[in-house]
Amino acid sequence: MEPAYLETKLIRGDQHANHSAVVDPISLSTTFLRGEDGQFVTSGDIYSRASNPNRAILESKLATLEHGDQALAFSSGQAATHTVLLSLGANAHIILPDDIYYGTRVLIDSVLADFGFTYTICDFTNLEQIEKAIQSNTKLVWIESPSNPALKITDIEALAKISKKHNLLTVCDNTWASPYFTKPLELGISIVMHSTTKYLGGHSDILGGALVWSNTLDKTIADKLIAIQKLGGAVPSPFDCWLLSRSLSTFCLRMPQHALNAMALATYLESHPAIETVYYPGLITHSGHEIAKKQMKDGFGGMLSIIVKGDEANAIKVATKLQIVRNATSLGGVESLVDHRKTAEGEHSTSKPNLLRISVGIENVNDLINDFKQALDK
Repeated sequence: MEPAYLETKLIRGDQHANHSAVVDPISLSTTFLRGEDGQFVTSGDIYSRASNPNRAILESKLATLEHGDQALAFSSGQAATHTVLLSLGANAHIILPDDIYYGTRVLIDSVLADFGFTYTICDFTNLEQIEKAIQSNTKLVWIESPSNPALKITDIEALAKISKKHNLLTVCDNTWASPYFTKPLELGISIVMHSTTKYLGGHSDILGGALVWSNTLDKTIADKLIAIQKLGGAVPSPFDCWLLSRSLSTFCLRMPQHALNAMALATYLESHPAIETVYYPGLITHSGHEIAKKQMKDGFGGMLSIIVKGDEANAIKVATKLQIVRNATSLGGVESLVDHRKTAEGEHSTSKPNLLRISVGIENVNDLINDFKQALDK
């Protein structure tokens, strides 16, 4: 009997090879045998850069998570992003949100600008502004919702309709919301991108990325993405695929707790006199709350950002005085992290100097609240 529910599918997996182990083994071999007839023995695996049993299992789970038909796993989120951008060809124009993971913008500026890539920055809460930015060589609209780090909310479904009207590809970086809370493919998006390092990995010990799409994506585009993955070679190791596949077994348990803790912490911080603003789409005071309610199901994710009253030094002091919440970059792990984005991003940063980004873990939320209380009181 095939499992009907996501939690079961992620645990049972999709075994790629014939074996009797309850837990899929790690296949470290870089090359695979041919049979007497000259055909390859194990489902067409030839060489591990092109395909590997552990990667096949993982990609099947990733497609299931996003309600997609095809997934590709990469060695990092940036490798997945780079693959999408390369697939556009030279001299492509892209529309980017004004609040976006800084690495996406820097990749275009530092590498792809040499191949004629250009972009326009827009406020993605203003759909009219996005439509006006479309040029004759525009090929892609890149979406983050919630955005990084100001947690702006884009009306994904409305933007997908505009993009389809102009025959533009849409990619949604769904790393922050995760497929537990938002499924962009069901809202009309062409391709979903993930840094699997974050919530899908969930334990801050795996580097990875992914692209997922449905069969409605133009086959020429899909084939190009597959070719870049195989020929470019930025693929995860079998061990990283195995680790990530194992982490997905607890995904549906971890994500609700992240969201519950984030909501409780955001509510506390919103009322603290040392905090100027809390960015969290679950708060009714958030400008994108109503849109978030429409497109985020069962919660609003585990990420929030705060503006600390005072200057940059004040924000950094708060981050360094936290004792349970760790002062480190990245996000999506079971442990809570605080990150001063401006110093993490460096010269390319557009973040406010007194902004702290908080990745809320799954610890007891009372410990997290008490930790912020003591840090802010000091």
